[in-house]
Amino acid sequence: MSVDVFLEAAPTLSQALERSISRAGSFLLDLQAEEGFWAGELESDTTLESDSIKFWHWLGRVDRGKEARLVDWILKSELPQGGWPIYHQGPPELNASVKAYVALRLHGIPVSDPALRRAREVILRLGGLERVNSFEKVYLALFGCYPWDQVPALPPEVALFPRWFPFNLYEISYWSRTILVPLAVVYATHPTAPAASLTLDELWRDPSRKRSSITNFQKGGFFWRIFFLAADRLLKLHEVSPWKPWRKQALAACDRWITDRLVETDGLGAIFPAMLNAVFALRGLGYRDGDPLFERQVKEMSRLELAEGEALKVQPCFSPVWDTALSMYVLGKTPLPGREPNLDRAAAWLKGQEIRRWGDWWVKNPQGSPGGWAFEFRNPYYPDVDDTAQVLLGFLESKTVSPSEGVFRRGLDWLLSMQNKDGGFSSFDKNNHCAPLNHFPFADHNAMLDPSAPDITGRILELLAKLKVSREEPAVQKAIHFLRASQEIDGTWFGRWGVHYTYGTWLALRGLKAIGEPMESLSYQRAGRWLVSHQNADGGWGESCLSYDNPAAKGQGPSTPSQTAWALMALMSLGWVADGAFKRGLEYLVRTQRPDGNWEEPSFTGTGFPRVFYLKYHLYRTYFPLLALVEAQGLFQ
Repeated sequence: MSVDVFLEAAPTLSQALERSISRAGSFLLDLQAEEGFWAGELESDTTLESDSIKFWHWLGRVDRGKEARLVDWILKSELPQGGWPIYHQGPPELNASVKAYVALRLHGIPVSDPALRRAREVILRLGGLERVNSFEKVYLALFGCYPWDQVPALPPEVALFPRWFPFNLYEISYWSRTILVPLAVVYATHPTAPAASLTLDELWRDPSRKRSSITNFQKGGFFWRIFFLAADRLLKLHEVSPWKPWRKQALAACDRWITDRLVETDGLGAIFPAMLNAVFALRGLGYRDGDPLFERQVKEMSRLELAEGEALKVQPCFSPVWDTALSMYVLGKTPLPGREPNLDRAAAWLKGQEIRRWGDWWVKNPQGSPGGWAFEFRNPYYPDVDDTAQVLLGFLESKTVSPSEGVFRRGLDWLLSMQNKDGGFSSFDKNNHCAPLNHFPFADHNAMLDPSAPDITGRILELLAKLKVSREEPAVQKAIHFLRASQEIDGTWFGRWGVHYTYGTWLALRGLKAIGEPMESLSYQRAGRWLVSHQNADGGWGESCLSYDNPAAKGQGPSTPSQTAWALMALMSLGWVADGAFKRGLEYLVRTQRPDGNWEEPSFTGTGFPRVFYLKYHLYRTYFPLLALVEAQGLFQ
């Protein structure tokens, strides 16, 4: 069936799209803050609530009423069989379960409580305290319930490594850097909780030994794994030695590194784990209660708390730049009367968020000049490529900022300066691909590096296409080559910042289509066949976070509005709009829309660290379905 016949056969669908777009667009406009930004809730698993309880106990400032509300959320989130997952409908995960168990114990819940009994059985089945990751070992050691000699060595002397040294700080990703520098201070200073009396013998599979293993998700690299294990033993011997000639200098370097990055920010890296570790480190460095710098970081931790009825939740960070840029982009395409003042306010707010400060990115990109945007309200040392590209796309689509304006040109110049040698684009750093670091003992959070990502690269190709940059430009050719090389055998692309192959495939195809790649190519058509073969019976698409762990789960999961939207837009890029799957997907979005214009989406469709930390962006269920419907409506015109 031709595209024209398909469209002529569905006038009622066209009318339904128009109504859905109007409702969703109005709903999204109403969410805009008076200052001009959008900032939806950013939800994660219960590890943040659990760590917050530990944090306030460690600080000695327990608010029992607030703690009870955090506990309420943790208990509500426990799985029926016991334990806690790291994403919606996921299986119990060891570290999340240990964190929750410890938080409940600190609150005063006895080990005999049914919730703790169920959790304990799960924890022991998953490996017990012997198998928790490196970060949790440190946090437990701060309460005296984990032996410090079982924590992987992380001496503060790493801050003294010169930039030419293969394993210096700037060879690891931004998020790891901001987490590990404070932890190096903690490792050296042991700022233990004032009343550290918690015992967790019941969580050791062999409490008589209390010997942990180093957990690391990376496979292969036998030589480097042995190398780092040997280095860990040598460094621990050094730690117990009284002779540490560079320790004072190293701690001073860490102090400067941390405090420099607390200037005009919402906390170190403006994200929960780094902010938490920074407070621990400041205490270890001698900062005390009442110190303005110390108290400001404690206050930033409180700002991440969010009421959920009677319960209390904790966000990992705020996402105003990301949500605003995407909302501008979508509303710029949406034919809603009177939206121009909203778009103008959003553009003015974003222009005020431009980063003009030199940050960590400069170390590996000295030819670049400041420009771009960060994800959060205030994180000036860490602008990121993905947000910057989306902000520029938002300016273009909303027609609020011209490409000739300085704010646009600076952002674009910085963006292009961040292209990696392989032709792709990473998030925060350039050429951040020192593979041996994946075998470092502290690499078990699975995010030591910031390699090129197909989803980001596809978004940048879309931007360059809108700017009418020639497909023959070297930067464009390199980006196309990267996407061709990173396509998987079934036609899909890895999704780094969204779950998962549905997200990566959508953005890769969208960028390639925009820049003029021939979509009839068999390699790209394979992606269409994969998408259609993974459509659910209800007409939607869904993919569980499990697909990061298990390739057999690729493209499988309950239908979600955001993932259905990604799949539909991927099919539009391929020209597959005459396929019955496309119509069924549109009908799914129209049918599942709420009367208020929004959609329900309990699943986590955002990615933080693959296999470790996932996110639920509460606005994904709003602006991505709206975008898909608007672009589909264009087929009827």
